[in-house]
Amino acid sequence: MESTFPASKPDWSNVEVIHRGTLAPRSYFFLFDNEEDALDNDIKKACALCLSGTWKFAHANSPFLVSEGFSAQGYDVSTWAGIQVPGIWQLQGWGHPQYTNIKYPVFVDPPNAPFDNNQTGCYVRNFDIPLRLRGHQFRLRFEGVDSAFHVWINGQQVGYSQGSRNASEFEVTALIDESETNTIAVQVYQYCDGTYLEDQDQWRFSGIFRDVYLHAFPEAHIEDFRVQTLLDDDFENAELRVEVNTVGSGTIALKLLGPKGEVVLESSQAVTKAGTTFSEQVRSPLKWTAESPNLYKLVLSFNSRTVVYNVGFRRIEIKDGIYQVNGKRIVFRGVNRHEHHPLQGRAVPFDFMKQDLLMMKKHNINAIRTCHQPSDPRLYSLADELGLWIMDEADLECHGFAEIEEMTLAAEHRAKPFQDRMTMISRGAARFTSDNPVWREQYVDRARRLVMRDKNHPCVVMWSLGNEAFYGCNFQSMYDEIRSIDQSRPIHYEADTKAQTVDLFSRMYPQIKDIIEFAKEPKFTKPLVLCEFAHAMGNGPGAIKEYIDSFYEYPRLQGGWLWEWANHGLLSKTKSGEEFYAYGGDFDDEPNDYNFVMDGVLFSNHTPTPGLIEYSKAIEPVQVSDLRGETFTIVNRYDTITLNHLGCEAILVGDNNRHLLGQIDIEQDIGPHTSCQVAIPTNFDLDSAGGERYLQLDFRLKGATPWAEAGHLVCSSQLKVEGPVPLSPLRTNTMYTPILSRPTLATLEITAETVRFVFSLHSGKITSFRKDDTEMIHANMGPELTLYRALTDNDRPQDGREWKDKLVHLAKTHVQNVDWWTSSNSVVLVVKAKIAPPALSWCINTTTRYTFSGDGSVHISCKGSPEGQNLPSTLPRIGFEFATPSSFDTVAWFGRGPGESYKDKKMSQQFGNWRRSVDDLWVDYEFPQEGGNRTDVRWVTFGCVGANQESLESEHNEFESMHATGDSGGRPGSSSRSISDKKSLTAKFGAQQGFNFSASHYTTKDVDGSTHPYELHRKKKDYVVVRLDADHHGLGTGSCGPKTLKNYALKTSDFEFDILLI
Repeated sequence: MESTFPASKPDWSNVEVIHRGTLAPRSYFFLFDNEEDALDNDIKKACALCLSGTWKFAHANSPFLVSEGFSAQGYDVSTWAGIQVPGIWQLQGWGHPQYTNIKYPVFVDPPNAPFDNNQTGCYVRNFDIPLRLRGHQFRLRFEGVDSAFHVWINGQQVGYSQGSRNASEFEVTALIDESETNTIAVQVYQYCDGTYLEDQDQWRFSGIFRDVYLHAFPEAHIEDFRVQTLLDDDFENAELRVEVNTVGSGTIALKLLGPKGEVVLESSQAVTKAGTTFSEQVRSPLKWTAESPNLYKLVLSFNSRTVVYNVGFRRIEIKDGIYQVNGKRIVFRGVNRHEHHPLQGRAVPFDFMKQDLLMMKKHNINAIRTCHQPSDPRLYSLADELGLWIMDEADLECHGFAEIEEMTLAAEHRAKPFQDRMTMISRGAARFTSDNPVWREQYVDRARRLVMRDKNHPCVVMWSLGNEAFYGCNFQSMYDEIRSIDQSRPIHYEADTKAQTVDLFSRMYPQIKDIIEFAKEPKFTKPLVLCEFAHAMGNGPGAIKEYIDSFYEYPRLQGGWLWEWANHGLLSKTKSGEEFYAYGGDFDDEPNDYNFVMDGVLFSNHTPTPGLIEYSKAIEPVQVSDLRGETFTIVNRYDTITLNHLGCEAILVGDNNRHLLGQIDIEQDIGPHTSCQVAIPTNFDLDSAGGERYLQLDFRLKGATPWAEAGHLVCSSQLKVEGPVPLSPLRTNTMYTPILSRPTLATLEITAETVRFVFSLHSGKITSFRKDDTEMIHANMGPELTLYRALTDNDRPQDGREWKDKLVHLAKTHVQNVDWWTSSNSVVLVVKAKIAPPALSWCINTTTRYTFSGDGSVHISCKGSPEGQNLPSTLPRIGFEFATPSSFDTVAWFGRGPGESYKDKKMSQQFGNWRRSVDDLWVDYEFPQEGGNRTDVRWVTFGCVGANQESLESEHNEFESMHATGDSGGRPGSSSRSISDKKSLTAKFGAQQGFNFSASHYTTKDVDGSTHPYELHRKKKDYVVVRLDADHHGLGTGSCGPKTLKNYALKTSDFEFDILLI
C-alpha cells in the first residue's frame, strides 16, 4: 500500500495560498438603517451581528491532532472549555507566551511551517439571525486572527485566510439558515508560511484577537467608497471627490455635514453602473491637521442603508524636499505603538486604547507609527477625532533571517564596521523572501489590504511598507500596488536606505551628529524622518532634547517616532502570590530576548514612566528663552496653528518662596515655527524675593478640546532670574569650640553643644552622628565615597560593560593615613585614601577634609585624582553613600523635582521646594536598575515627620498635578506633614552645579542583583540608603542606539566638591 502524508500541501504551509474564498478588501465601515443611527455610531444598531464573546474551544499541538470532524454541524462540543473572543489562547490557559525580538520561534525553512509544535485552536459557537437582519446578504468578517485560519458555517467550508493583523471577509449568504440556529467553526494555526513575514519584536500570540462580525448587506448595497479632499494650490477651497462602488441599482445620496452638524452640501445620483463618482466644490472648508482636527461627516445613503465616515480636508505633498500638510512643514513628535494589554495581550479593549491616545495628546505627542502592523481599525477614527498623524504600517517584518546570515560571515567580515557588516548581512538575508519573486504576492497582499482598509482616514498621512525586512524587488511591487490605489500619501520604508523606491529617507537610532550632517546636504529632494529613535528602555532615554532641537534647526529633519509607547509586560504572579510583569523567559519560553520587551515610556499598566514626562517636555509646542531685563523670547513649535488658544500665567519661584504674578498677554497670531519677544508686565516684581529664583511660565488651554478640559497645562518652563548662592556663605560661624577626644585607638569623638560625632580612623569615615538623643547614621554606615551605580538597561551594552570589566562595582576605600588638629572654633580631620578594586592596579587618590564646627555642622571637602593602568574611561557616579535610620522616612529638598532626574534627563523637572517619602522617591522599574536620583539640588533634608511644625517648603503648584501620574516618586501631598528639625539631617551644596541625591531602602548590590521588582522588594532594608553625588554619568540610549553623549559622560578625571552636613 502506497500513500503520502499529508495527502496535499496544507494551505498554511503553501506560499501560493494566501486566501481561499475571501472577498476583495474594503474600507472598515458599518451599514445602518438610517442617518440618525449612523451618526450616533452605536454599533449595536448597525446592520451587523457581533460574534465576539464566549466560544467553545479545544487546543491541539498540531493541525493534524485536532478533533476530527469538529467543524461538522451538530458536533458535540458541550465538554469543551470556553474561551473569550477577542482573546489570546496563551493568556487563557493554553500553551504559554513567548517573546522574541529577532529570532524566529520556528525552524527557519521558508515557506514551510512546522507540522508538529504548531499549536492549533478549534473555535465553535452558535448564532441566530435576528429578525431585522433576515433577507439580506451576509458577510463574515474577521478583523484579526493570528496567524492563519480555516472557517466553516453549518459544516460547510467557507474559506481560508492568513495575514494576522489584516481583515478577512467572506460571502456566506448561501450557507446561512435564517430560521434555524447556525454554527460557525474556526480552526486557527499558530504558524503558517506567513509567519516568516511576521517576525515583529513582540510576544508571539495566537488566536482570534479582534472582533468577528456578520454583516448584513441588502441586495443593492454600497460595496466600498473612496474619499478625496483635493485642495487648491492656495489651500483655500477644495473639491470633495467621492467614488462609490455599489451592487444593484437605485439612487445614491451624498450629504456633507460640517463640524457643528450643519449641512454643507447635498447631492444624489442614479446608479447605472458599479462605480459612481461625486465631485463637489467646497468653499473655504476648515482644514484638518493633528493640531486642528476639524472633521466633517460624509453621509452616504443607498437602498435604505446609510454609511457615515469622517472627512478631513487636507493635502499632503513633498515639495522642495520638505514633507508638508496644507502647505506647512510638519515635524513628527511621535511614538511607536504596539498593541498590548498587560492581561489580554494584543486583544486590546477599546477604552484602554482610547486612554492611550488621550494620554498621548496630553503629553504633546502628535504622531503614531503603527509598529509593525495595522492597528485595530477603531484606532483610526479616534485619531481622526483627537488629532494624530498616523504612519500606517504593513504587517511585515522578517529580520530573523539576519541572524542566519550573520552567523555565516567569515572572520574577516565580522571585523568590519557595523554598517558594512549590516550591508552584507541584509543583502544575503533579502534572498529568503524580500528579494524572492516567489513571495511577491504575499508582500503585495499585505500592502493592498492595509491601504484598502484605511484609505479614507484623514489621520493616515503616510504608508509604511513594513519594518526591518531588508530590501528587494518585492518592496518595489508593494510600492507600485499602493500607488495604483492611492496617489495622495507618501510611502515610507526605512530599509530602503537610499530611498530608491520610497518617497523619503528614514533612519533608526542614529547619532545626532550624523543626521545633522545628512541635513546639511545643500540640494535635496527627499526629507529624513527617524522611524525609531530615543530607545526608552528602563531608566531613560537620555538626551532627547538634542534630537528635537535638531528637527527644528534643520528643515530636512522632520521628526521621528520614539521607541516605544509602552512596556509589554504581562501581569503574572509568583508561586507565593506576588504580582509582577513578566518578560521573555518568565514562561520558560525558548528562545527568548529577555527583558528587551520592556522598552516603553509607559509601564506595563500604561502609567507614565519618567521617560514620558521628559519626552513631553522635549517636544512641548511652546519654548521660552532669553530672559533679558523685562523681556523674554517665545517660540511657537506648533506646525499649523498659532498660540491664540493658550493663556500664559507667570509665577516667581524661589527657595521657600512661591508667588503668583498673574497673566501675561501673548501676542496674537504668532505663526507656526516663529518667535517673538514678550514684555513682562511692569507690575511684576521679579526682585521681591532674594536668592536663587526663577520666572515660571505656565501655558494652559483657554477652552476645552476633545482630549482635555479648559485649563489643561500644555507646557511649563522656567527662566533663571538669579542663580544659586555659593556654599561658603551658607556656613555659619559660632562662638562654640567643639571638643575632640580619642576614646579608643581607632576612633575619635567630636562633641559640640548637643551634637556628638564618632569618627573611625581605620575606615576613614563618620560612624555616628547624634543630635540630642537621635542617631543620624544607621549601624555605623557613615558617609563613604563610592563610584558605582546599579546598571541601567542603557548602561549594560555600553559603558556598563567597561565598568564591570574594570571592576568598578568592587572598588572600595582603602585608607592611607588620617591627620587631625583643632583650631579656635573647629576640629579638622584630613583623610588620604585610595578607591580601588581588587585584582587591578587603577585607583582614585582622594583627600577628604572634615571640618567639625561648634554649631554641630560638619563641612566635607573632597578631592580626587585617578591614576594607574587600565583606568575606566568613565565612572558611574562620584559621591558619598551612607545610611540613616528607617524613621528618617521623609525627604525635603530645593532643586529639580518632583520626579526623577539625571544630567541628560532633567528638563521636565522644575526648580522648587519638594517633599516626598523615601518609598515615593524610588522608581520601581519593571527590571530593577538605577533610579530615583534628583539632580541640580541645592539642599536636601532627611528626617522624621513632625505633626505640629510649619512646612519646610511650599507644596509645589499645578505643574506637579500635571505630572502626577509620571512623578516617578510620590503624588501631590503624599507627605503633607513637615520634617522635625530636631530629628533631621540636612546636606547643603550651594551653587555647585549638578549635585544629586537619592534615598531608598535598597542597596546598589541588591538592585543590581535583582531581575524583577518582587525580588528586590524581598531585600528591602530597614534603613534608608542615602547618596549625595557630586556627579553622575548620563543615561543615553545605549540599550539600542547611541550611548551617553560625551558632554553628559562622567569622564574619569580629577574632581573636587564640598558638602555641608547639619
